Formats: sequence, C-alpha cells, structure tokens
Amino acid sequence: MNYLIPANTKKSMLIFGVFTTADLILFGVGLTITILLLMILSPSSLLMAAIDLAPGVISGFLVLPIPNYHNTLVILKELYTFYTTRQRFIWKGWCAKDEYGDTKQIHK
Repeated sequence: MNYLIPANTKKSMLIFGVFTTADLILFGVGLTITILLLMILSPSSLLMAAIDLAPGVISGFLVLPIPNYHNTLVILKELYTFYTTRQRFIWKGWCAKDEYGDTKQIHK
C-alpha cells in the first residue's frame, strides 16, 4: 500500500531541508562530467559548449526544488509510476482518530 503524505513531513531528514544524498551525488556526477568535457573538448562553437554543459544542466534540472515535491526527479518518478503501474494510493491525513477503521473492504 502506498500512502500520500504532505511534502513537508520529511523535510528535516533532507540535507539543507531540500536535498537527499542521492540528489547531491547525482548533481556532483553531472558537474564532474561537465568539467571533464570542458577540459577535454574545449568548446570552440556554441554547439560544442551546449554539449559540454548538458550533463551539469540536466542533473541540475533533476535536483531543482519545486513546490509539493522535494525536487523535479521525484515528480518525474511519481508521474512514471502513476502512468505505468496500477497502484492504489490511500490518503491517511493527520488525524487523532481513524473514522473509517481498517482500510480493508469486505466483499460478499
């Protein structure tokens, strides 16, 4: 079972309140590849510069913080999961009492 929870509930578990360790590793790898490409290929045209900068820009876009999700990579994963698998998402809000009790349904 998957539960949807408010985005800010795990914010204190994130680095700087925004990034996970995997996000920082992804961004670091993208920047490292960009720096290596800039040193190896030394861009002489606008097209080569765009190719050299692409890994850093793409990884930066993926870890860019957006509202209601901690970054773009998370929303892309959620969209992929939503459209490719059959799942049932259950909202369990912040309440002191569960009015509906057990979420299992009895079929006759």
